[in-house]
Amino acid sequence: MHIVDGVLAMPVLLGSAGLALVGVGLGLRGLDETTIARTGLLTAAFFSISLLHIPLGPTSTHLLLTGLMGLLLGWAVFPAICVALLLQALLFGYGGLTVLGANTLNLALPALLVGLGGRALLARLPRAASSWALLSLGAAVGALAFIGSALLVAGALAASGEGFWAAARLALLAQLPVAVLEAVVTAAALRLLWTVRPELLVAPASAV
Repeated sequence: MHIVDGVLAMPVLLGSAGLALVGVGLGLRGLDETTIARTGLLTAAFFSISLLHIPLGPTSTHLLLTGLMGLLLGWAVFPAICVALLLQALLFGYGGLTVLGANTLNLALPALLVGLGGRALLARLPRAASSWALLSLGAAVGALAFIGSALLVAGALAASGEGFWAAARLALLAQLPVAVLEAVVTAAALRLLWTVRPELLVAPASAV
């Protein structure tokens, strides 16, 4: 779900870069010795899985797992995604440097919001919560984070000029089927974590 260089209008580039910078700063501020290893591991996972691209006009589609990242990392999801996107742009030419802020914001902001909401719901679940409850929550986290990013990508394209409105609609519609797969993978991952490493889900995520 990368937007490439040369597509977005300058006001969109500058505004999204400023917001992304704030998010990265807050995420870095919340890192400590107990969360930095987790952040690095999830950065590597995001870097690897999002290399599997399906080109789609000025953008592309692929699995993200950003909902799970937001759930586990909190604000640290911003620097995690930013570093992964920077490496992808430098090493493989995915996305670009001028759109690094926009791509970071588009992926990290929905992940953060959905992750914080999901963590609040997890805190209310009993330790013996049913698999159905966990799978449902995981599916919602995965799908909502993915769809939120698709909406932000479409919005950034639409805000860059009328010529990109058709591309914005195509980018949004084409991402929706992938959201189903994102929901399934995130649900399975959440259920596994709740079984083998529940402390990752009940301990406070990195905060400001």
